[in-house]
Amino acid sequence: MNTIILLGFLFAIAGVAVYLTTIYNGLVAIKNDIDKAWANIDVMLKQRHDELSKLLDVTKGYADFERETMTKVTQARNQYQQAVTFDQKAQADQSMTSALRGFFAVAENYPDLKANTNFQMLETRITSLENQIADRREFFNDSVNTFNIRIQQVPDTFVAAFMRLTPRTMLKVDEADKVDVAMSFAQGK
Repeated sequence: MNTIILLGFLFAIAGVAVYLTTIYNGLVAIKNDIDKAWANIDVMLKQRHDELSKLLDVTKGYADFERETMTKVTQARNQYQQAVTFDQKAQADQSMTSALRGFFAVAENYPDLKANTNFQMLETRITSLENQIADRREFFNDSVNTFNIRIQQVPDTFVAAFMRLTPRTMLKVDEADKVDVAMSFAQGK
């Protein structure tokens, strides 16, 4: 009889250990998914950054192109270069997205620039990168949401506390980016 009780107790302990290991491994997997998602976003931001230098070079040939617009794009580009932490890079990404939106809206006023083959190719490439970045942001936010839910649910919260896991911040859109960009189809100077 003692052997049966001992075996039952050992099976219960083994079951709990397997269950806790499964929870632990699941949390590690989600945490790594978040890190991978951010790394993928970072790669796309770097590609966008590299394409921007080419776009700025093409645009500099148009002497009367709005300086303020060029300055905003250049500042956003520099902000990304100096960004080190996740929060700094996320802020730089928001600034760049906003600056690019204004840049392409202003470019509508310059038919010669819009007709430039290099500009068209770069605009298409950057637009494609923006769409890919948006997809990766969505995956990142889905992973963060799943992670935050898991570390707050019982029994995962106990394992998460043992692992010292804290909620992650989702990428959010700046209020300024929610405002429509004024576009004018009037002829440029």
